[in-house]
Amino acid sequence: MTASEPTHFDVRERFGLPTEQIGSVNDPRTHEEHGVRWNEKWIYPLANGARRIVYWYRYDFRGVLREEPDGSVRKESL
Repeated sequence: MTASEPTHFDVRERFGLPTEQIGSVNDPRTHEEHGVRWNEKWIYPLANGARRIVYWYRYDFRGVLREEPDGSVRKESL
């Protein structure tokens, strides 16, 4: 990845295609979850029922969180 913000391509290279996608970069509806404002969310299932969630707002990367089965979340880095 580059020193600038990651792109959709960068994230797909790192994690692959998401199993589930909610919203779209062109979707005018915005949401807020875990303190992140987004309009596109990529979901990747992980071991033991955890999930990796990648947030986008338009084409801007907004962050990656790991959500545990108990509902707790922690920020991840790329």
